[in-house]
Amino acid sequence: MRMLFSIGAVLVAGVLAGGDVAGIAAPGPKFEPSKSLPQRLAADRDAQTVDVELVLAVDVSYSMDMDELAIQREGYAQAIQSKEFLQALKLGPNGRIAVTYFEWAASSDQKIIIPWRLVDGPETADAVAAEILKTPIRRASRTSISGAITFAMPLFDEDPYRGLRRVIDISGDGPNNNGGPVTAARDAALEKGIVINGLPIMVKEPSYSTMDIDNLDYYYEDCVIGGPGSFVITIKDRDKFKEAIRTKLLMEVAGRMPERPVRRVADKEPRVSCLIGEKIWSDRWGR
Repeated sequence: MRMLFSIGAVLVAGVLAGGDVAGIAAPGPKFEPSKSLPQRLAADRDAQTVDVELVLAVDVSYSMDMDELAIQREGYAQAIQSKEFLQALKLGPNGRIAVTYFEWAASSDQKIIIPWRLVDGPETADAVAAEILKTPIRRASRTSISGAITFAMPLFDEDPYRGLRRVIDISGDGPNNNGGPVTAARDAALEKGIVINGLPIMVKEPSYSTMDIDNLDYYYEDCVIGGPGSFVITIKDRDKFKEAIRTKLLMEVAGRMPERPVRRVADKEPRVSCLIGEKIWSDRWGR
């Protein structure tokens, strides 16, 4: 299948910051700094270094039907196992990434499906894919993108690996309608140097019953994503669901972004209200 970009030209962004490590005294009256300790510590540090720490935050709100949820799960599993993904992995400066996968709905509803895992080749990729597929599919109410971002941020502090980049990958089929404002959560993540990418799912016609909106891709671009190299991959065709997920993961591993038209200066203001989801909810339920 033809990919949307070349994975052969990977740009390495970022270098590790190193530091001197003092030696320790050997037993006995004579002090001799250890020559091997700094090298061992440096080797341990390098062994914990990955090209990217990637948080996959996946929408499981009721607006997603069971078929979409199944395709979404399969899409992530197959993408991580794909030949293209493993090739992109090898081209990174460290040849490995750390990934965690959680599902979200309301502001208080997030469930980690895959804790932090190292992916450095076919065996670890297969193990992560198997974990994704074996967990029963669930659905839940409301859509809190802000809650997902807020939940994702401290996960980086729990990661035993050290990434050259930190990325939150948000997928969803509707705007934020629960929890704090999405832009506040986004800005808090950007202040920490975290990049947010988006996968707006637009495979169905907007429906009043599911609180969908037109131009969800604009909403994600203007209100959700942010940080150097951030991007949106839009899914408008159910048959392209898995291909879009694979393309997105390849770009995140490679530190690339898709080509897209540059917005004019006159278009810098949000094209949709970043509070549109909250407004729809308030208008419908009066709260």
